[in-house]
Amino acid sequence: MVKKTKNIQYYESVGRRRQAVARVRLYITQKDKTAVVQNVKIKQGEIQVNGKPADIIFPSLNEKNQYLLPLKLTDTENRFAVSILVHGGGKKGQLGAIIHGLARAIEKTDKETLRPILKKAGLLTRDSRTRERRKVGTGGKARRVKQSPKR
Repeated sequence: MVKKTKNIQYYESVGRRRQAVARVRLYITQKDKTAVVQNVKIKQGEIQVNGKPADIIFPSLNEKNQYLLPLKLTDTENRFAVSILVHGGGKKGQLGAIIHGLARAIEKTDKETLRPILKKAGLLTRDSRTRERRKVGTGGKARRVKQSPKR
């Protein structure tokens, strides 16, 4: 489903990982035109995370390859202007949420052809692993067991 804001069309989805939540929007833009999102101009093929370029938020090459994976697999790298709002969790959790959200948004563009590609790569499945809760009787950590007294 294509949504509209001020004559700008976009696909939107939410990705989650641990405590992180990412709202991903893929803006449909014509060549040499920009999408203006919260007073930030985004060109076609650019990715903005919380109003900053993704290269600044995730500077390492490994992280860049991870968040570009859904776009590379579906061959849509320069097709959209991407805006992402992410909060909660840590850096790795946020990266996982972004990947999940991107895959879900790309899937909405053309379900018949793109869904099998993303599903086979395992990008549409939410990683449900979370932090283990602290148990009673442990000395502060989840799996740590208190030392038993000798008597």
